[in-house]
Amino acid sequence: MGKGISIHMKMEKPNVSGMKEEKTAKETVRPEALYIWEPPQEISLEEIIRMSKDVLAMPDIMTKTREDIFRMRVFEMDWDIGAMVYEPDDPSKIPTGPDGKKVGFFLLHGGTGDYKSLDPVARMITGKFGIKVANMTFPGRLYLLDPSRDWPADTLNPDGSVRTPLWTKETRITQDQYEIIEDTSNRKKYGTFFSLMAKEGTEFYYRMAAWPVAFEEAMKETCHRHFPEDRYSVYAHGHSTGGPFIMILSQRVSNVAGILGYGSVPFGYIFSEVTGKKWDFPFNYLRLRTWRDTARYAEEEFASKKHSLPVMMEVVLDRWEKEKKRANFKAEDFVHKNNTHSLAEAARVTATRLKMGPKDMEDLIKKYVGYCRELSGPGVKPVPPVLSVHGIGDDTVTYNDCKKALPLFSAMNPQPKVRCVLLGAGVHRWAYTDDDLPCGVIPTVTKLWYEAIMAGCF
Repeated sequence: MGKGISIHMKMEKPNVSGMKEEKTAKETVRPEALYIWEPPQEISLEEIIRMSKDVLAMPDIMTKTREDIFRMRVFEMDWDIGAMVYEPDDPSKIPTGPDGKKVGFFLLHGGTGDYKSLDPVARMITGKFGIKVANMTFPGRLYLLDPSRDWPADTLNPDGSVRTPLWTKETRITQDQYEIIEDTSNRKKYGTFFSLMAKEGTEFYYRMAAWPVAFEEAMKETCHRHFPEDRYSVYAHGHSTGGPFIMILSQRVSNVAGILGYGSVPFGYIFSEVTGKKWDFPFNYLRLRTWRDTARYAEEEFASKKHSLPVMMEVVLDRWEKEKKRANFKAEDFVHKNNTHSLAEAARVTATRLKMGPKDMEDLIKKYVGYCRELSGPGVKPVPPVLSVHGIGDDTVTYNDCKKALPLFSAMNPQPKVRCVLLGAGVHRWAYTDDDLPCGVIPTVTKLWYEAIMAGCF
């Protein structure tokens, strides 16, 4: 396994002839230019434990947090967007990167959570490294009706009621706007799969057709509000399903300087190409999670532990009691798994509602479909460098998938720098902990990210 993540420098012999073409006779080569920073390809369990202890022993930086709720108008609809912002009490504690700008982190949670899902990660980043963080929630996911932001009841309730998004504080998706669909076609892996099918012509239907652009605009506005382009370089992380949206963001905000992964999905077309996974549902299907999804992810941990069935059931149901406080519904699989057909149909529905002409409709379709892959062409911002970290127990977004994706990144023009790192601990979820790793792999990953930035990897 790897020898740690202290800054590894590799001396390379300079290409004298090449440098002569770019230098005047009076110029000299700075020693720093002869070094190339590379992350370790693997980090052992022993090194992860040591690094975790080192980070946790670092002095705490006094931190202030605040919630930022703002309203946007997109496609003649209001959207309430929520983010938590973390920053040092003393602004001078915010580190300055090699480019001379302050370091800011933009975080996106995974599949069915909200900003609380990444709260421990954000607090580690700010509390130990002093970095300002904006931790955004997907549109519709934040429970705006209670200060705790915890969702009440369950996703599916005995009285027949179900949980639906809150795209604004006033939004109410009533029972007459959807049908509940039960799918057992992949029961061996998922159990019974539940979705809400939005009925044509309802607000639910039109929201399901419009959310992709609302999502893009929400990310851009969050960065604009908290990371001024003249003062900050932004390094962006999206966990799991958040990953493709960070890829989208990276080319649409000028000061996003790098992509930071942990269990992060790349562009949708890359994910589908590498894994073979697809999402062949109409755009108006909203997926609901239940305790079955908790059981599916728990399999990663149970695989290495000999538990009886009653113990496993207790663990799953206890976890679900906590996890059901998060949103646990999901529309974003269409981008995550490259469902360009349904995205195109969502664009047509939106364009028709807004009475767009044929040219504007075609442009909107291209915009929706384009969310699944990189932008290209003259004047387009390139995909920035990617540092993708993977837990050894993650069977959802794997290290091997990252390696298999490298040729697809290499085919981009220009080709981005992409590095894959395998940890000797960790599962898909950030919440993993054990006796030796009381904060899981959060200290190790955040330290690796920080060192990569400060060493000029981006």
